[in-house]
Amino acid sequence: MHVCMYIRLLQDHPHEYVVKNYFYYYLFRISAAMGQEVFFITFLPFTYWNISPYVARRLIIMWSVVMYIGQVSKDLLKWPRPCSPPVVKLEKRTTAEYGMPSTHAMASTTISLTFVTTTINLYKYPFELGLLGAFAFSTLVGLSRIYTGMHTVLDVIVGSLISGVLVALMYPTWDFLDHWMLTNPWCPIFCIVVPLLLCYNYPKLDNYSPTRADTTIILGASAGTVIGFWLNNNYIVNYSAEIVSPPSVTVLMALARFLVGFCFLVVTRQIIKSMALRALCSWYKVPVDDPIARHQIEIEVPYMFMTYCSIGLSATVLVPLLHEVLSLN
Repeated sequence: MHVCMYIRLLQDHPHEYVVKNYFYYYLFRISAAMGQEVFFITFLPFTYWNISPYVARRLIIMWSVVMYIGQVSKDLLKWPRPCSPPVVKLEKRTTAEYGMPSTHAMASTTISLTFVTTTINLYKYPFELGLLGAFAFSTLVGLSRIYTGMHTVLDVIVGSLISGVLVALMYPTWDFLDHWMLTNPWCPIFCIVVPLLLCYNYPKLDNYSPTRADTTIILGASAGTVIGFWLNNNYIVNYSAEIVSPPSVTVLMALARFLVGFCFLVVTRQIIKSMALRALCSWYKVPVDDPIARHQIEIEVPYMFMTYCSIGLSATVLVPLLHEVLSLN
């Protein structure tokens, strides 16, 4: 097996493995988590609360567009993931998905390039240093997908290239899109109707795959966040008058904001998810704990969209108000 990690397949249990190099194992497992929901539900709100709404708005735009294209491309191309054996797969949930392109590589490349592009004038650091950081971050995430047996080298390269092209193509439209989503009176309706249409018309597969659910999470969170931006700009904070400058916040203050906000989002997720799921299962007369019923489009799409739309809305509107009440602003 590869030198980075000696994995021995056991004769009686072909899907189990023995870790011989824990440094690489944890390095790439943690790097893989940087392309998953747990990272984005923490990093994107943290950026909004502690770095800059200006930066967060551009990250959300690019993340949602690129991830939707990546998810749909997977289910249209239907390229299988690496065969196991000989590859050892360290993740279970995503094995039902197709492989090309790697959406982890797409997300990490998009987030890192967009972050550097939007913060370089804000913090006045060398462009080369920013590119080096973006390259290191996206490379770690990309290598983690190969290491965990979830993607081929080609999957990762293609995903990164697609993201780079999309960031370059959309960069000239950022200011226009930003102005539109902050000021257009139709923005909230657009952010509900269009994502739901995309989710309900997602490419159909012969067997169940979590890609539709993941896409609904992404579009729901993005929709709620953009609606929150619009509400803030029109009724709470005037973003058009914002001064784009480095935040004057201490490390302890930033940590306190994050912990308060993150706990609030976790509670919001549990409450809305439970209420939406129970209401829909009751409406369609199916058991709440039936996984097959929960995977049906008429239940999966609305309950996930409502849950993550609520999270996006809470992160941009309710959490900042909570910060203000707690004197964390």
